[in-house]
Amino acid sequence: MINKRTISILFLLAIIGSGVSVSGYASEKSFLDEVKMSEQEFDSRAVPLDQYVTEDTVLSRESYQGGSFRVLARKKLIGRYKCSSCHTSKPVTVNFGLELTHGDVQLEHGSEGQALTCIECHHPVERDYLEDKKGQKIDFDHSYQLCGQCHFRQKRDWLGGAHGKRASNWAGERVVFNCTTCHNPHSPRFEKRFPATYSVPID
Repeated sequence: MINKRTISILFLLAIIGSGVSVSGYASEKSFLDEVKMSEQEFDSRAVPLDQYVTEDTVLSRESYQGGSFRVLARKKLIGRYKCSSCHTSKPVTVNFGLELTHGDVQLEHGSEGQALTCIECHHPVERDYLEDKKGQKIDFDHSYQLCGQCHFRQKRDWLGGAHGKRASNWAGERVVFNCTTCHNPHSPRFEKRFPATYSVPID
């Protein structure tokens, strides 16, 4: 009767006799050794960016701990921009002009009983700009500067990456959503709803 030891010896002799190298089956080199031997130097921080942002962006007028970053542009998404094409010095002669042009705007911004008016955010003279509480003009592409004067905690979190989203992958150039990418500036509060996904509690 052949025991296990005899079978092992016969198997080894068969491998040696066939001329197949044992090292072909189990390489002693680790993946790290192969990386070290490669021609290109391995940089663990150099992760390729898989998807580039195709939307228009602007360089932010703010900075964060990582330096400068980009923000999704806003003006090309405003259907009636430029505002100055209608808001001129000429008198409005059309009946129900406000209802026809801005009847879809529901202004629900501000605390209850103290809702904001149009002119508190829009420049009263140069209609292609917004205006902050100090009377400074703000470009529509940089509306986060206007939002941040009241919503300063959210702006701080937005700068740090805790509020809002990145428009690009986690690696590569930082491109973030503008406030108005997610929030309707005239009615910014989201309606209450159930979460999109639900996880059953673990007992």
